[in-house]
Amino acid sequence: MRTPHPTRRRWPLLAAAAALCTTAAVVFGPLAFAATLFTDDFNDGNANGWSKSGGTWSVVTDGSGVYRQSKAASDLARAFAGQTGWSDYTVEARVRPLAFDGTAADRFAGLAARSGGSTSYDRVVLLSGNRAELQAVRSGAVTVLGSVSLPVSTGRWYTLRLEESGPTVRGYVDGALVGSGPSQSATGRIGVQTFRASADFDDVTAQSGTSTPPSASASASRSPSASASPSASASPSAPTAGTLYVAPTGDDAAAGTLAAPLRTIQRAVDLARPGTTIALRGGTYTPASNIQLTKSGTAAAPYTITNHAGEHVLLDAEQMPHTPAPLDASIPNAERGAIHIEASYWRITGIEIAHGPYGIFCRDCGNNVFARLTTRDNYESGLHIQGASSNNQILDLDSYGNHDPRKNGESADGLAIKEGSGTGNVVRGARLWNNVDDGFDAWEFLSPITIESSVAWGNGVNRWNFPDFAGDGNGFKLGGGDEDLPAGHVVRNSIAFDNAQGGFIDNANPGALRLEHNTAWRNGGTGFDVADAAATVTANLAVANRVQVSMGTSTGSGNSWDLGGTWALQSTDATVITGPRTSSGAIASSSFLRPASGADVGARI
Repeated sequence: MRTPHPTRRRWPLLAAAAALCTTAAVVFGPLAFAATLFTDDFNDGNANGWSKSGGTWSVVTDGSGVYRQSKAASDLARAFAGQTGWSDYTVEARVRPLAFDGTAADRFAGLAARSGGSTSYDRVVLLSGNRAELQAVRSGAVTVLGSVSLPVSTGRWYTLRLEESGPTVRGYVDGALVGSGPSQSATGRIGVQTFRASADFDDVTAQSGTSTPPSASASASRSPSASASPSASASPSAPTAGTLYVAPTGDDAAAGTLAAPLRTIQRAVDLARPGTTIALRGGTYTPASNIQLTKSGTAAAPYTITNHAGEHVLLDAEQMPHTPAPLDASIPNAERGAIHIEASYWRITGIEIAHGPYGIFCRDCGNNVFARLTTRDNYESGLHIQGASSNNQILDLDSYGNHDPRKNGESADGLAIKEGSGTGNVVRGARLWNNVDDGFDAWEFLSPITIESSVAWGNGVNRWNFPDFAGDGNGFKLGGGDEDLPAGHVVRNSIAFDNAQGGFIDNANPGALRLEHNTAWRNGGTGFDVADAAATVTANLAVANRVQVSMGTSTGSGNSWDLGGTWALQSTDATVITGPRTSSGAIASSSFLRPASGADVGARI
């Protein structure tokens, strides 16, 4: 069923294209996104371009193609790609450990960079001893550059990233820094590796190039309120990159150390330089105006905002303007979001954002990581990405209760990536529930978005007693719009249940959607509606929806409706999947909605 929004939200195609071109030329200027050196998602069924050493390597289908090293007893299995002359670049891949051989803590699966040979490289690894390490390996000798405790679970996907810049390497797991230090070499290829482990590898991408922050005048022109910050000119000197601490009881005239923290997040942002970490002490922050992020980091030196040492941080934006805005009011661009970001290379992790005019509003932004966030009860979407925006990662997001009195529920989603374009945007491990409109909305976003291992439920119910209620109530709304714009979004291993309307819907998007190993259960409309798309639908499960599926001319195989019969479920108890996350931020695993027969159909979360 198509559920387009009213025409007042229309974003004409020609105007959109003009806006994107203007943005690219004016806003970013020298902030050129990195050029892609190499990419492989293995969906072509082969591993051409990779050279192997040790282990048993093959491309297998697991909803989509993945590169598997299946011999857990292999001492060191490696596969390399790329050019030996590559120097400054970033490589990223999804890695899923499958099994560790034995009980020793040194078994691993990992990602390598600057490989000058089979025994010299930098690598970031997931170890069986529940930690991640950044290592520099030269002629087989290992130097540990950084280590963090991390639950490492078999069967779970992790995103590993290495950033090589000059003499320095940095390693990340799921957007969190593992460590940094001297690289073992100045140049070399990329690679994937295991030691006494089997693992899957997917979505390997290497990008070259760096970016420079926009000029002060460019930042000011994009967000006038940023230049109005009284603290921006108060800094007696520009601090070097490091860590700035902020606490609700701090002082903006303080040094920003752990012993003498700053008071406001914006003050720390104004003082920060590329590579700075802004560490927020626990407590509630109640700014009266939104936090403006308008300067960009680099691939080698991103900005980071995070909670300190696992402390609970709440950014309560109730005192900001437009909380809520009156019926039919508009919100100026610069005032959208408790955190408003028009910049690149920011990492925002581990905080809760409530009661904002949007939780996070990210416009014309790229290469950002939003990890382990909670965005709840905001007066527009919890996290909203728009415009010319590429290569953003949304990892382990919880977004719920977002609602918009100014539109009677028409547009506040849990997560929205809409009205724009840009490749490489990825959503993993999101939970989107009890939002007034949709769980996820990709309205008029022109480029493919990938969604994996995410859950949407309870969306589109009028819990706020809005008159003339306009909430749509879909779990995953996959594009579409007034112009019926095509985009080939991908959804894998995700669940939509108990939504007021559809589970997974194309919303009249005619693009080449891919839906693989998803489950729709007990939705008030159609479980899988791809009647207007040119979709490929594989191994999905639809049970107890008002209508199970509407295929149109889309093609599919291995779905519950293809196989026929009655589909009993192992469990319909949602308390685990909707309950606390694991210590690593992952959705806790359960047998919820898995086929009682054990058939390889539907999601496994």
